[in-house]
Amino acid sequence: MYLDNKLYVAHCDNGPLCLTGKMCNRHGLIAGATGTGKTVSLQVLAETFSQAGVPCFMADMKGDLSGISQTGKMTSFIEKRGKEFGVENPEFQPCPVRFYDVYGKKENGFPLRATISSLGPQLLARLMDLNETQTGVLNIVFKIAEDHQLLLIDLKDLRLMLDFVGKNASKFTTAYGNVSAASVGAIQRSILAIDSEGGDKFFGEPAFDIEDLLDVENGKGVMSVLVADELMLNPKLYSTFMLWLMTELYAKLPEVGDLELPKLVFFLDEAHMLFNGTSKALVDKLEQVIRLVRSKGVGIYFITQSPTDIPDNILGQLSNRVQHALRAFTPKEQKDVRAAAETFRANPNFKTEEAIMTLETGEALVSFLDEKGAPMMVERAKMLFPLSQIGAITEGQRLDVQNAAPARIKGYAEYFDRESAYEVLKAENEQIAAQEEEARQAKEVAKAAKEAEKAEKEAAKEAARIERENARAAREAEKEEARAAREAEKEAAKKKGCFKKIFSAIALAVVGSVGRSVGTSVGKAVTGQKSTKSSKSSGSDILGKAAKTATTTATRKVTEEVLKSIFK
Repeated sequence: MYLDNKLYVAHCDNGPLCLTGKMCNRHGLIAGATGTGKTVSLQVLAETFSQAGVPCFMADMKGDLSGISQTGKMTSFIEKRGKEFGVENPEFQPCPVRFYDVYGKKENGFPLRATISSLGPQLLARLMDLNETQTGVLNIVFKIAEDHQLLLIDLKDLRLMLDFVGKNASKFTTAYGNVSAASVGAIQRSILAIDSEGGDKFFGEPAFDIEDLLDVENGKGVMSVLVADELMLNPKLYSTFMLWLMTELYAKLPEVGDLELPKLVFFLDEAHMLFNGTSKALVDKLEQVIRLVRSKGVGIYFITQSPTDIPDNILGQLSNRVQHALRAFTPKEQKDVRAAAETFRANPNFKTEEAIMTLETGEALVSFLDEKGAPMMVERAKMLFPLSQIGAITEGQRLDVQNAAPARIKGYAEYFDRESAYEVLKAENEQIAAQEEEARQAKEVAKAAKEAEKAEKEAAKEAARIERENARAAREAEKEEARAAREAEKEAAKKKGCFKKIFSAIALAVVGSVGRSVGTSVGKAVTGQKSTKSSKSSGSDILGKAAKTATTTATRKVTEEVLKSIFK
């Protein structure tokens, strides 16, 4: 409740307890076990800041904080508390609210996006749970993208950029360092995991403008409420988003020093998630951001169960504290209680450690900074009641809140995809593919031409072979024909010689035979042998017969002799 320029949030035996406006950027802590009233305390602080004109950002884990957008109403509990606090007729009022949703579900709120480049390799490595080597490769990928002026906006940009670097690793090793295929593959698998969990909806454009968290309407600070009931199921994404938002605030807001009131109060619920599994380097960076962002006029308030959930270097910077009850059933829990008690400036009227374990719901140990920045003595107090509605709102009420947002905020619902690394690398890949296809076709043409030339040469060679074979066959035929002719000539000559021999032999035989026959016949005639037919034959008849007989006998004998010599 903002009264008389005082941020009135609690009441103790000594009266109201108020936050000091110019000390609100020194950060704070709301702690306590489940069910002790942390969410109501957060709502009280947030609406008090809003009434003072200070915008706030908060995550709504269970939907309970959505009621801050609606007017509260009197209840018996509030009536009783009002009498205790001297506020019997509270002016119930809502706060101006805008709902956002990382997953981009319009029924929940306006999409709240970031680009891959704005998130950076360090936070992205945390989100993907990369080891040191893989984180180094991711840093190289970001550096190459920056040097080549390739925008990394969404996950498809990062995927194709990793593919580009992986395929050209040998070209980048000298200038940027070693890029192993195994690391690139591991990062690609992590990106698929983020994509499957819906984290891809967080990356894209239009990217959220930090300046939109600083809006004021009708003198009241606007409450930017992140719908986180589904986001809580992905603690890595939730914590990474919160870390990104804080680093963006630090990077983009100007230095303003200590103001009478903060420019923005950032409530970080389930704060322990920020530090679970976070590297020391990132915790150190967060510590630096928390320490320096107060000079930008930003106050950060952590909400968690136990102060021990916060690293000591960060816990020491949380000066405005509201500690609800803690339970101590185990030695560790007892140790946590003692640790929480030791963070307060002691009050002689009670023992802090005992008080922490006996606080009722809605009660808290409260210690704020005074005007000089010194911690006030801890007081056992009752938290003020909210003037806005406690609890969740209906879908119709949420829709009304969304419709009341300015056009600039409604513009976040219009997703667009401008030219970035994906489009540039895809065009290059298509060009390379076209060149490779052209080269392949040229190679195919050259291969076909070479094969045609080879086939032509083979055909010519075959034709020459056939021609040589035909010529050889012709020569062989000629030789055979000549040989046959010679054989025929020889045979003819042989036959001719045979006939000559026959005729000669016949002639000789005839002559010899005739001579012998004639001689025989003449001898017979001379010796007085008579013919059987006639004894009166003349000498001439005797010679004629002798010659005839001799010729016939000689011919027969010669023929026999010749045939014997031929077929011998």
